[in-house]
Amino acid sequence: MIRSLTRQKTPNRLRMLLAVLAVAAASAILAACSSSGTSSTSGSGSGSTGTSSPAAATTGNLKTTTIGGATVLTNAKGFTLYSFAPDTPTKSNCNGACATFWPPVKGPATASGVKGTFGTIKRSDGSTQATFDGHPLYTFAADTAPGQAKGNGLNEQGGVWHEITTSGTAAPAPASTSSSSGGGYGY
Repeated sequence: MIRSLTRQKTPNRLRMLLAVLAVAAASAILAACSSSGTSSTSGSGSGSTGTSSPAAATTGNLKTTTIGGATVLTNAKGFTLYSFAPDTPTKSNCNGACATFWPPVKGPATASGVKGTFGTIKRSDGSTQATFDGHPLYTFAADTAPGQAKGNGLNEQGGVWHEITTSGTAAPAPASTSSSSGGGYGY
């Protein structure tokens, strides 16, 4: 009798754990989806600058490094910088939850020896974001160490993300991440 009761509790605990995980995943997806099509009036305040992320870039000088044969821009800590295809030279389209996963690089910023134009844009929350050749710059929260480029080629938050190369062209996406489905973020 005791054995049968123990067996019944274990599947129930597993079902409860799976239900909690499913609810958490659905909440995260809904939050991400609700911000992916937002206008420039969203994202004010919390979460838009990503200052708590280890990959978050700060105002200052940028660097370059070679990743997968491409010379890319990184922040001062060596974390890869990205552009977001839906952005324009004057507007970031990554706000709210998007900016939590893709922290904007605070501007202004420069990199010695890099040919190209550095500038800034004003974000919807009033902060200043660095740009390179008309592309607003971001880091990626899933890049947990310098030299990683886990975000290159991901189709997330309503568009494709690319490493920022010093040549002005998008780095080729690695075969393993080029067809990512929404909501994964690599964790």
